[in-house]
Amino acid sequence: MFNLRILLAVVVSFVTVVSAHNVLLPAHGKRCFFEDLKKGDELAVSFQFGNRNSQSSEQLKGDFTVWSPSGTALKTEYDVSHGDVSVKAKHTGKHKYCFSNERSSVDTKDVSFNIHGVLYVDINDPENDSLDAAVRRLAVLTNDVKNEQGYIVVRERTHRNTAESTNSRVKWWSIMQLLIVLFNSAFQIYYLKRFFEVKSIV
Repeated sequence: MFNLRILLAVVVSFVTVVSAHNVLLPAHGKRCFFEDLKKGDELAVSFQFGNRNSQSSEQLKGDFTVWSPSGTALKTEYDVSHGDVSVKAKHTGKHKYCFSNERSSVDTKDVSFNIHGVLYVDINDPENDSLDAAVRRLAVLTNDVKNEQGYIVVRERTHRNTAESTNSRVKWWSIMQLLIVLFNSAFQIYYLKRFFEVKSIV
């Protein structure tokens, strides 16, 4: 039983290479990364655009592109807040993927992304019931859950910032209304007091 656990851990470590990263995109700039893939390998990238400014309530968006070793765009996503992109390498070589902020002047745009470099195996093949395929299916499902949790965390932060901003505006609006009511009350008391004053003519 113990040997099976060790074997399973070793297989999982070689099946999928997962890297989690977090980068800041400059205004009107982009960040690119590279992966060496063999023909038939699969590159899966899940990403989420966020904002490093904790006071911001805006959901930021950006562009994402995967390039082949020859410079051909394999997959492009424009103006998205998050995404899951998967490409299968048709040629062996260095594949490039870029996160772009070139159409925006926001300098606090943050990108959280995970890279899954997977050796190609058809995990959906019903004939493939080996331990290796089962471990790969489990790894893919685990990564999907992890990525979804990361997306939920960023969305919760954005919604919390929106709620705090709204609460602050409501607070100051209520204070302003209270001051207006107090000023109006004082003016009415003063006006009515002057209205009912008895003026004696000597």
